[in-house]
Parts: sequence; C-alpha cells; structure tokens
Amino acid sequence: MCNFVTWNVRGLGNPVKLKKKMEVYNMILKLGEWVKITGIIPPDAKQFVINLGKDSSNIVLHFNPRFNYGGFVNTIVYNSQKAGSWGKEQRETAFPFKQGEKTEISIQLDQDHLTTKLPGGQAIKFPNRLGLKAAPYLCMDGFQVESVTME
Repeated sequence: MCNFVTWNVRGLGNPVKLKKKMEVYNMILKLGEWVKITGIIPPDAKQFVINLGKDSSNIVLHFNPRFNYGGFVNTIVYNSQKAGSWGKEQRETAFPFKQGEKTEISIQLDQDHLTTKLPGGQAIKFPNRLGLKAAPYLCMDGFQVESVTME
C-alpha cells in the first residue's frame, strides 16, 4: 500500500505567488519515497531552487535550474551542503524548463543517491553525500509552488 500526502498551496484557484522561499520542516521523506513538486516558473525567472535535506545547513540535494544566472545559461546545478559548507557542483545541460510555464519535478531519496525526474521523463542521479536515511527539510524558492506530494 502506498501512503501519500499532498500539500496544495493554491489560494482561491490561483497559485501562491511566493515573494520569499517556502520551507517545509518535519516532512520525513524516507528511503525509497518520492516527493513531487509542481509549480509555475515566472516569465522573468533567472533561476529557481529546490533544497532537500536534514535542515538548511545540511542539504543532501541542492537542485538549481539556471536560465541565465551566475555565468550559466540553461544549466541545472546540483550540489550538497554539509554543516554549511558546499560540496563540488555537478552540472547538467539537459534543460527541459521554460520560463512562464508549469513544471513538475520528482525527487527520490535512496541510500546511495537521489534521483530527479525532470519534465519529459529524463532521470538524473546525484550521490547521497550525507548518507541521509530520511529528509525532513524541503525548501523551494524562485517559482510559484502549486503542490507538494509525497509518495
């Protein structure tokens, strides 16, 4: 049996327009489980971020699609952070995101790696550098979150 939880952050039929980041604590994503995030990328977005981890200083997955930011164009930057120190970046040029459009990203936590499913179905793996067996922290910034679903 599959347990799932959905947080719907729509207000009166419209997506919530985040002026600041949205953080979720005590979520407890366990090994083998997925979190699916849907939202709308602003038409003028330079980047957006999804962080998953133990807390804001211990991030097992920093997922950062960049349209044109920090010298990167149409690149996804993956990284991790341990005790506030960033690791080595992994960069991917597969870039299915479009400004002004709805998007969906799914992330699975496993013992050795995390898998991100991108729009269009491509899956990219990133190592579980912190060795986390559960991820209670989720932070989303730079896009209009519509829903967060755990499965």
